[in-house]
Order: sequence, then C-alpha cells, then structure tokens
Amino acid sequence: MSNKVLIIEDEESIRGFIKINFNMHNFQVIEAESGEKGLMMASSEHPDIVILDVMLPGIDGYQVCESLRREFPDIGIIMLTAKGQDLDKIKGLELGADDYVVKPFNPMELILRAKSLVRRVGEKHDQVQSQNVTYGPFVIDTYSKKAYKNDRELSLTPKEFHLLQLFMENPGKAFSRNALLDTIWGSDFVGDHKIVDVNIRRLRVKIEDKTSKDLFIETVWGTGYRWRKD
Repeated sequence: MSNKVLIIEDEESIRGFIKINFNMHNFQVIEAESGEKGLMMASSEHPDIVILDVMLPGIDGYQVCESLRREFPDIGIIMLTAKGQDLDKIKGLELGADDYVVKPFNPMELILRAKSLVRRVGEKHDQVQSQNVTYGPFVIDTYSKKAYKNDRELSLTPKEFHLLQLFMENPGKAFSRNALLDTIWGSDFVGDHKIVDVNIRRLRVKIEDKTSKDLFIETVWGTGYRWRKD
C-alpha cells in the first residue's frame, strides 16, 4: 500500500507541481488549499505525512502545525518556508515540525526527505507497538505503566504491575520467592520475605476471575509461582 501524503498549499501551481512528483513516486496524494481544510482532511484521511506551507490564508502554517502535532502526535510534518527565513524554520520546528524545505526547492529533495520521514515515523510506531506485552485477555503498556484485562484498566500498584509484566513475559517459567524478591524489590531488600506472597495474593484478587481459582498465576509448591502457559 502506498504512503499517504497531505499537501496543504494555497498556491494551486505549487500544489499541483508537488502532487505530480509525489504521484510519480507512488504516494497517495490528498490536497488542501487552506489550513482549515487541511485539518479537516487530516482528521478524515489520516495521512502518514503532511507537506505544510507556512504562509496560508486564514489560519497560518504555524497554527496548523501546532494543531496537527497536538491531535496526531505520530504524523510526519514537513514545512515549506521562504528562502532565508531562518526564524520560520526555528518556529516551525519548535511547534512540532519534523523537517523543512526552503522555497524554491528541488522536487527530488522534497521526495527524499518525505521518504526518510516516512521511515522514521514507521520505526517510531514499531517501537511504541513493541512496548505492549499481550497474553490472553491481558495487555500491559510498558511505556505508560498501565495494564488492561479485556480492555478494562487494572488498578495496580507499581510492584503488582512489575510482577504481572514479569509473569506475562515469561509464561510457564517458575520463579522462586527469592528470585521474585531480587527482581522486583532488589537484592538489597531487608524487609519480610512474605511481602512476595502478600503482593501475589493482592495481584490475584485483581486479575483472576471470581469464579475460578489461580487461573493465571499458579503456585508451584516448594518453589514459588508461575504464569500458566496455554
């Protein structure tokens, strides 16, 4: 599937010139002649990147850039700035633009910058996706430190969260109480070792089904605990 680019440029000749070149390089092109329409198109079309002119009628490119970055944090933004206007470049980057190209520009330079940005956005998206750990009805987001069961957020303490993460990342592996203590609380922990059992019990209450017992976290007699592997 081709990458989708939104061109927000009020000058029809420039917009058409950009469109032709992106079409030649297998981009799916959508276009808007104003900032207001550009924001509407971004909401409905979900482009991968936006080519955004600074000087627009109505709301200018800076305002559009700020709105895009706020509403679509993963979108790629390349701003078109006037020659020699360094302040335009700095302001655009401060408001969330990823890159800029100075008018007049070589179309191939714009295409190459767009392709590079698409790759960076894709890599960033993959990294964010890889931060999610899933198992059965559970999803944990290691970035936000939130856990969900059947799309419902679980109210976990930090220690309970890290226990759940450790179990889900190692299904079927038996952990001794000492191993859990060292991993979750640290090897220098000097409190009561029963804290492991207390936290396991609390975690079970929050994640197990009320009609079942130890469906997810199993007790390994004489050892400790493990996450039940399907």
